[in-house]
Amino acid sequence: MTTWRPDVLGDGYEQLELPLGTDPDGEGEISATLVRYQPPSTDLPDRAVLYVHGFTDYFFQQHLAEHFAARGYRFFALDLRKCGRSRAPGHTPHFVTDLSHYDAELDEALRVVREEVGGGVLLAAHSTGGLVLPLWLDRLRRRPGGVAAAGIVGLVLNSPWFDLQGPSYLRNVGTAAIDVVGRLRPRALIPLPKTEAYGRSLQSDGWRYDLDWKPLTGFPIRFGWLRAVRRGQAVLHRGLDIGVPSLILRSGASRSAPRYDASVDTVDAVLDVRQIARWAGCLGNRTTIVPIDGARHDVFLSTPGPLAEAFRELDLWLEWLDGADEADTSGSRTEADDSATVSVLHRPMGEHA
Repeated sequence: MTTWRPDVLGDGYEQLELPLGTDPDGEGEISATLVRYQPPSTDLPDRAVLYVHGFTDYFFQQHLAEHFAARGYRFFALDLRKCGRSRAPGHTPHFVTDLSHYDAELDEALRVVREEVGGGVLLAAHSTGGLVLPLWLDRLRRRPGGVAAAGIVGLVLNSPWFDLQGPSYLRNVGTAAIDVVGRLRPRALIPLPKTEAYGRSLQSDGWRYDLDWKPLTGFPIRFGWLRAVRRGQAVLHRGLDIGVPSLILRSGASRSAPRYDASVDTVDAVLDVRQIARWAGCLGNRTTIVPIDGARHDVFLSTPGPLAEAFRELDLWLEWLDGADEADTSGSRTEADDSATVSVLHRPMGEHA
């Protein structure tokens, strides 16, 4: 029986535990958590958004849920195993040794959402979630009926993590070391400097969240987890076919900052936006890439100006997606339309800081 209960976000938000059984990575019983937003309305749309967070993250962006609701979507968000609402005592935060392990909660969350709405589902994800979802879609496409049978109509990615930061020679050497250590000692910690720059930037602008679930310095990174990410990125780099149109939103510039100052508020202080632009074409199908000048790593946690621009770009793409869906339904798509689905549309790219 499906039992929704009140969520920590308060009025209008409910959560559902999704039991996943025994952890394949040896940390006991695990579960994921599906959150839904129920606005005060008797009219529930027949389409939905399913959102997935990134690393050192969980769903708390109520303004994002409310924006999609205003656009006529039911909104659902998934806290993955060992993340946010789903982390229990004895769990290593966010730890998995294979990104395909997430298929279990993604499949179950999609099943619940489809039962709730009956219509199409738009996927959305941020950062590491923006790597997890394309890989899942590529595997889903190979199942009977593929992505269309699953009811998925599109994908919105917010600063997806498509590659490891740093010079190429260091990535090559580093990946080899990560692969060896990650296989032999998966829970060993990677010695990385800690910085509160991004977290302080978010808090300086009034964004509030649970610091136990999203600490300012981030959770420790372990070799086994990073090995899983690098293996997933390698699959992406060889080319995917996610089976649906996608929108990628990213900042116009990146900057690595050891400590917070006001300049961190207007750049991606976590990922290299040039790598996002480079690998976006590997998703397959029709991909629209839009840099948002002045945006943070999470473009939907940007300062007011870039945030408004991100929502404008999202709305324009959703209008286009609605039109594409209507053309598919009416059978009015042409051969030229079909060929356009493999094109990649770039807006002019900002300078890298």
